[in-house]
Amino acid sequence: MPAPDIEIYTTAVCPYCVAAKNFLKQRGVAWREIRIDLDTAARSVMLERARRTSVPQIFINGTHVGGFDDMVALDRAGGLAPLLESAP
Repeated sequence: MPAPDIEIYTTAVCPYCVAAKNFLKQRGVAWREIRIDLDTAARSVMLERARRTSVPQIFINGTHVGGFDDMVALDRAGGLAPLLESAP
């Protein structure tokens, strides 16, 4: 089964970023972490893509899922599993 393409925009001191990564780890999926506190260009890209300034901002196969709470809500509504099961 092909893996989903997961991008997480994070900073070093972000408890919700850690929670999001742990949540995904429990589901057995890998992600690409983009540290916006180390890369100002990445921060600009995140702002353009997500239209939000908070972290984490999570994208699965190019679809903006939102932050940690948004991802958990999507999971509870049954919408996360189909994203995780699809390839980009």
